[in-house]
Amino acid sequence: MTQSTSTPFDDRQMSEPREMTGAQMVWEALVHEGVNVIFGHPGGAILPTYDAMAPYEASGKIHHVLVRHEQCAAHMADGYARSTGRVGVCIATSGPGATNLVTGLATAQMDSVPMVAITGQVPTNLLGTDAFQESDVVGVTQPVCKHNYLVTDISELPQILKEAFYIAREGRPGVVLVDICKDVQNAKGIFRYDHEINLPGFEPWPEYSRSDLTIAADLINKADRPLVMAGHGIHLAGVAAELLEMVERAGIPVVTTLLGTGNIPETHPLSLGMGGMHGEAYANRAVQSCDVLIAMGMRFDDRITGRLDTFAKQAKIIHFELDKAEVGKNVVPDIAIIGSLSETLPELLPMIEERRHQAWIDQIKEWRTDTDAADILNVETDELTPPFVIRQLWHATKFAGRGSAIVVTDVGQHQMWESQYFIHEQSGQLLTSGGLGTMGFALPAAIGAQYANRDKTVWAVAGDGGFQMTLQELIVLHQEKLPVKIAIINNGFLGMVRQWQQFFYDKRYVGTPILSPDYVKLADAYSIPALKVTHPEQVVAAFEQAHATDGPFLIDFRVKEEINVYPMVAPGAAVNDLIRRPKPSVVQGFSGVQPSW
Repeated sequence: MTQSTSTPFDDRQMSEPREMTGAQMVWEALVHEGVNVIFGHPGGAILPTYDAMAPYEASGKIHHVLVRHEQCAAHMADGYARSTGRVGVCIATSGPGATNLVTGLATAQMDSVPMVAITGQVPTNLLGTDAFQESDVVGVTQPVCKHNYLVTDISELPQILKEAFYIAREGRPGVVLVDICKDVQNAKGIFRYDHEINLPGFEPWPEYSRSDLTIAADLINKADRPLVMAGHGIHLAGVAAELLEMVERAGIPVVTTLLGTGNIPETHPLSLGMGGMHGEAYANRAVQSCDVLIAMGMRFDDRITGRLDTFAKQAKIIHFELDKAEVGKNVVPDIAIIGSLSETLPELLPMIEERRHQAWIDQIKEWRTDTDAADILNVETDELTPPFVIRQLWHATKFAGRGSAIVVTDVGQHQMWESQYFIHEQSGQLLTSGGLGTMGFALPAAIGAQYANRDKTVWAVAGDGGFQMTLQELIVLHQEKLPVKIAIINNGFLGMVRQWQQFFYDKRYVGTPILSPDYVKLADAYSIPALKVTHPEQVVAAFEQAHATDGPFLIDFRVKEEINVYPMVAPGAAVNDLIRRPKPSVVQGFSGVQPSW
């Protein structure tokens, strides 16, 4: 056994220049940045850094969560960061360890999540020789990171670590990867952390134009049919309260993007819920009928716009956006306010006049009535349907004193049902992979969110397909004693792909039927209590039992197989050109527990 060469942790000299190894510098930098938990998996090229971690763990300054697959380290750091706004940190070794991170890095980068990934690399003299477990991780990850570094000189390491955290969190958040050669980790150098950050060309907080704000306010005040489209940037800027103040003052309805879910309480009369491909029909009609569209902190993703040449053609478009690269990329606005919403929205507020727009609100209510009539929850059935499960999950959290529960979804049909049937009251209550659409996200991201929010209930909601991609992380729940609750919406298919096959490929279900293990037995193998639910009458009691259990709990909901997400905008169609739910020809009797909402 090799004896550790790490020196004991001593926080009395943190601000003083000291000699230490590159491996120790990593932990010193993390402590300076306020990082207290990292998610990772060791290996040869990162082993010096792991060896140097021991005194930092012993002192309680750093806690390391051992993942079972490096992709999940990135997802855990992602869930931690999304739920706190702080930089999440993951760590892996070279070669396959580093490349296994890539999907998680891309997931976080697409959704503007602040994250730093630290990877080991082969020694500098072996770079480019195809050495054992060498990969050009900087080259591999450049397209999916905000920035990345290869560290070959010990004297540069402290500055690089400080820059990495600065870049990750400042401006539009994103992912920074720091790849450190093994000999740099072993080398000794002087550590100081008072470097000035000087990054020419990096302008994280652009100056906004007050004259442009005045023009925008004039457009809003003169509008007859104004509409706000609120995206993830509202949450990132922490201005949900200011948004609510503005729309209440001016009587403006609000449509959200998927990642903007909860920016306005969904019980609020001005909330229209989510728009886009699986958004509410009345929300999409409002987008197409408004005369001023106020887009805040969103990037006009194809899932929200549908066919671009038909999108909001009657509207003057105002785009509030921090990242100037997103302005005009998909939709060209009439006026762009480039700057942080934490500055521009408070500045805009005093300029907004009190209005009511009653005719516009009444029109949307009429459209909403038509949509509600087609809701699957209004169809009585003895079968267990996913929307019923999701609505009862909301009921169980809302009325059991768990209104601040965090829900982390995987990707697929259940993700859309969660956005439709769970009633979100807070910005950031739903954590999900929006841009990349990463299956396997829910369980590891929920672990990261739970680690950061020990006082909150965290639910991982996953399909049977996505859950099987990362289910090995169940053991982390047991090892770390984390009380994450898990709901598997088990329909025996890769559900969203099957739905597309039904609509667009003549019901040729190729590659989409999927078998599952016995999840109750599987959970028991990981020392996690579990239930299988097959009937609506069992749902309420199952959620009650899960919440009454101090530790983790898993529920396998065996739902009706061929249920579709409605409405749906077909690829290439306008957002108001919807595939609607067919009216049922037979209404079955329902002998179970009626919904309680």
